[in-house]
Amino acid sequence: MQMNSVQRTEQTLAAIHDAGDEGRRIFTRVYDEAALAAARASVDRAKSGISLGPLDGRVVSVKDLFDVAGEATTAGSAVLRSAPAAAQDAVIVQRLRAAGAVIVGKTNMTEFAFSGIGINPHYGTPGNARDVTRIPGGSSSGAGVAVARGMSEISIGSDTGGSVRIPSALNGVTGFKPTQARVTREGAFPLSFSLDTVGPLARSVIDCAQTDAVLSGQTWTQLPERDVRGLRIGIPRGLLFTQTEGAVQKAFDQVIEELSRAGARVTDVQLDNWLGAPFKLQEKGTLIAAEAAYIHAETLATQPGAIDPFVLARIQRGETVAAAHYVSVQRARAQLQQTLDAQIADFDLLMLPTVPFVAPRIDALADMDAFNQANMLVLRNPSVFNFYDLPAMSLPVNTTESALPVGLMAVGRRGCDRDLLAMCAALQAQMSTLK
Repeated sequence: MQMNSVQRTEQTLAAIHDAGDEGRRIFTRVYDEAALAAARASVDRAKSGISLGPLDGRVVSVKDLFDVAGEATTAGSAVLRSAPAAAQDAVIVQRLRAAGAVIVGKTNMTEFAFSGIGINPHYGTPGNARDVTRIPGGSSSGAGVAVARGMSEISIGSDTGGSVRIPSALNGVTGFKPTQARVTREGAFPLSFSLDTVGPLARSVIDCAQTDAVLSGQTWTQLPERDVRGLRIGIPRGLLFTQTEGAVQKAFDQVIEELSRAGARVTDVQLDNWLGAPFKLQEKGTLIAAEAAYIHAETLATQPGAIDPFVLARIQRGETVAAAHYVSVQRARAQLQQTLDAQIADFDLLMLPTVPFVAPRIDALADMDAFNQANMLVLRNPSVFNFYDLPAMSLPVNTTESALPVGLMAVGRRGCDRDLLAMCAALQAQMSTLK
């Protein structure tokens, strides 16, 4: 018998609290009473034949950079513990409540969302859902672990360089980064005005698609039916396939072989001139670092020692970015977006590994050099598609319980988010047949 919202919420809250200290590393706040009240209201509506939409009664967590009225938004930082309480919910939180979602708590994150690893010295580091000694991926670290461990059915994260897709890949869940303009960021603590996006992590593409509809303020309608047969998939072999671990490459190759057998039209495509451009253009400073330095200027001037040293170093690099360089990168970005659009016009989507490795051990990244090398590599593939503002989704490979999760990234055309979601639903159904 299917559990109702109250029963599922009780089960979720029990999972969080039963996890003890680990639960407190995954969640920075848990809303026991409010969540149960929202769940009871959903059950009462259902008894009366009323539904507020596909998320009515679903158990949802939000990353701790979205405002919740009456409390400080810490964004994973000790600096913001004493910040003024938010006057109102972030717009996406308002939309979730209006859709009947049961908001169970706020999930932990990398400080200021500025790393793809997921380590946080202030609130603790959530362990990977498969192996707590390994990194969760960031910056939406708690979000990915919460879904994988049954501590929320859906998590809301942010993605500036991969922060939804990386924890999705490393914890074995599904994560969606939309085209930037699709979902408002009002009431979200920023990392980069140019690159921040808001998206869901969940067990399935359909859950992500239904959540995306709520987040984007659209009425949910069923996704168009797509078939793997005839799907035009471009594989951008080259730069973004370098340094890929054997387990990841093997999983990727197995999926591509299965999709080919199912009738997908798979073609290798050479895009290194475009996919390498974001790194070459930003050798003298990144858009993220420059904008983060602006956002955190007061903290850098008054209490830099209160910031995680690994995060601080990345923000401080933004202070050295010249205005002329920043403008040149922005202008080049706009031109490159148009030329890459033309290069991929003959494909329905691109597909590549979300990240080139499985989750490393947390203690292996204690040294700053090791941390920086791993961080650069984990962000490499997903960050390219933030630069080009293309919607992208990380799909989990159906690995065995003994194997560490692997994520495959599907990339669509700008503004064609529902098309990508529809194709990914077909891909996920086909991939579920893999053993």
